[in-house]
Amino acid sequence: MLDFLPPNWLPALVVFLAVGMAVVSLAFLAESLREVRRRRDFRRQLESVTGKDGAGGESLTTSVVRAGEEESAFDSVLTVLPQVRDLKVLLEQADLNWTPATFITISVGLAAALASSAYILAQNPVAVTAAALAGLWFPVMYVKRLKNRRIRRFEEQFPEAIDLLGRSMRAGHAFPTGLKVVAEESQEPMAAEFRQIFDEQKFGLPLEDSLLGLADRIDLVDVRIFVTAILIQREVGGNLAEILDKISYTIRERFTLQRQIRVYTAQGRLTGYILAALPILLGLAITALNPTYMAILFEDPMGKVLIAAAAVLQFLGFVLIRRIIDIEI
Repeated sequence: MLDFLPPNWLPALVVFLAVGMAVVSLAFLAESLREVRRRRDFRRQLESVTGKDGAGGESLTTSVVRAGEEESAFDSVLTVLPQVRDLKVLLEQADLNWTPATFITISVGLAAALASSAYILAQNPVAVTAAALAGLWFPVMYVKRLKNRRIRRFEEQFPEAIDLLGRSMRAGHAFPTGLKVVAEESQEPMAAEFRQIFDEQKFGLPLEDSLLGLADRIDLVDVRIFVTAILIQREVGGNLAEILDKISYTIRERFTLQRQIRVYTAQGRLTGYILAALPILLGLAITALNPTYMAILFEDPMGKVLIAAAAVLQFLGFVLIRRIIDIEI
């Protein structure tokens, strides 16, 4: 039944699983050891502050900062690169507790596993390079998918959070208290973001810096409008509760327009899915009916080139259709 597969597909699969699992295991082991070391250092600093073991003389804030800033030499080298700083922001937006070093280790390990399997299967430099690039690309897409999913949940909860903040201020609460109310009454990820703003306020960080940090973590136009409106109101004055109501109304109207556009572009999305799946399903059907006929594609060198070209064209066509129907509001 698997006659159409290359004869060395099993060794390639074993190599892929062995290399991939080994590298990923080492990455997560290093992450666990880093977390254990961070907690140990944090506990030691707290004991020195509280006077345990006869130590003392250092403030609690300084101890917390020192315990949180310790990092490995690899992380210190990586943070010099601006692209790695962007990667750190991306991991925070995806709500992953990975360091850039862990992410890079996983990406390189996956690329090495795919490249090794491609070398065993084809022994073609082009195939090996394509497999390595795919291994580097998959983790990035995975993290971006988590980020987009989290931002979509935040966007859905944002109008209700703004309404809750406005009602809290109408009840006579101060703005930081309103942030605490939103953090306690909302769901994740909204609660985590507003809890972070409230905690930063409680520990003395200026409100402007806390709100700008929210705009950096949540890459949404609505959040930038929210932050800008609050900062302007604090400078020139005005009824903040009324401003929040207008922002909430505007966001809901945008949601309505986005849903209408999704209805209008439903046919284009369905067309893209059908065109992407049709060649694959047709190939599987022909393989099931006549395996000898399809085996030529996998055995003949020109057949392998045609399969690679078809896969690339299929991917480009699917991406192009998605770009056409992806209308920004």
